[in-house]
Amino acid sequence: MLPPDSEVRSALARARTIAVVGLSDNPDRDSHSVAQYLQRSGYRIVPVNPTLREALGEPAYPSLSAVPAPIHIDIADVFRRSDQVPPIVEEALARPIPVIWMQLGVESPAAARQARAAGATVVENRCIRTEHQRLGIPRRAPES
Repeated sequence: MLPPDSEVRSALARARTIAVVGLSDNPDRDSHSVAQYLQRSGYRIVPVNPTLREALGEPAYPSLSAVPAPIHIDIADVFRRSDQVPPIVEEALARPIPVIWMQLGVESPAAARQARAAGATVVENRCIRTEHQRLGIPRRAPES
């Protein structure tokens, strides 16, 4: 169950900070190129990967719960296997993060139901870069 384009457009237009869960420092990986695209589109990215200290010039954190509370996250963009999604969604809901985005090939119906029941917008099995481009979201102005 995908939210309507208007809801996705609104979520992307309002967002300022996107946690990229499973971000790789390998430029050949989709998570890296998508995060780089998001940065170039004006979003602040928060790398979440327990094996990294930093990625794309930003400090990395081992989990969503390890990201310092003062960092407000608008979207959790998940690049992990579908079977690893439920605990990530639980962490996202505990913060709370209003939008949970599961990348292309990533789905978790039970976790998605849980997130929707908690009031989060959930996108499954879609690439955030592709949807950002398709919906014509303008580049964000830098924060002052």
